[in-house]
Amino acid sequence: MDRPNATWSADFKGQFRVLDGQLCYPLTVQDGHSRFLLDVRAFPARTLELTIPRFRRIFRTYGLPDRILTDNGAPFASNALGRLSQLSVYFVTLGITPAFIEPAKPHQNGRHERMHRTLKRRTAKPPRASLAAQQRAFNTFRRVYNERRPHEALAQRTPSSVYESSLRPVPRRPPEISYPDHFELRLVSQDSTIRWKGQKVFVSHLLGRLHVGLEEVGDGVWSVFFGPVHLGWLDERDYRIMDVTGKRRRR
Repeated sequence: MDRPNATWSADFKGQFRVLDGQLCYPLTVQDGHSRFLLDVRAFPARTLELTIPRFRRIFRTYGLPDRILTDNGAPFASNALGRLSQLSVYFVTLGITPAFIEPAKPHQNGRHERMHRTLKRRTAKPPRASLAAQQRAFNTFRRVYNERRPHEALAQRTPSSVYESSLRPVPRRPPEISYPDHFELRLVSQDSTIRWKGQKVFVSHLLGRLHVGLEEVGDGVWSVFFGPVHLGWLDERDYRIMDVTGKRRRR
């Protein structure tokens, strides 16, 4: 995190009800180096259909980070290989590495959690009258946090004085995911499998029509990658993949 856009943190802060009874799910996205709050968005639900368009807008405004750090909750992660979700697959196709804290260890994203405590104190105690009013409170908080509030970790500078937009623009068309030359490449079929030495091997329903890369790491054992994400190990003794959490996936 020694420069802007090396790592962004993203999370859905705990939901709460605004005064008209509507649930509010705040999506927060912050640059790890500068503490610059890229977005605080009041959503009525924590869904992929709302989240992906919002990230597209953030990327168009600020460019692409190298990495996005999140917890293991939806829509950022799932129980699929490598904890991938539709959202994190989308990140990989843009050249962004998804990274996950360990389960039940929010301190691994401590800067973001501290910001959340301040956000809650300043904007949700008490909650506002409606979701629109809550968004206006978030907008005000974000301006103050970025432009007026000096940070001790930034030598008393403000986040906006430290942050610079990324030089990596959103591509018009997602580039092909590249792998080292010594990797074996396989296309994941629509049935979520690859062909390996005449056998069908189940990979993930999230990766249909995308390539994975395999690197031999032992006799008949291959590490399986989707872009930079290590999914697990393919063992030719049973043609199943053991994922990074140690679970064997079905054939």
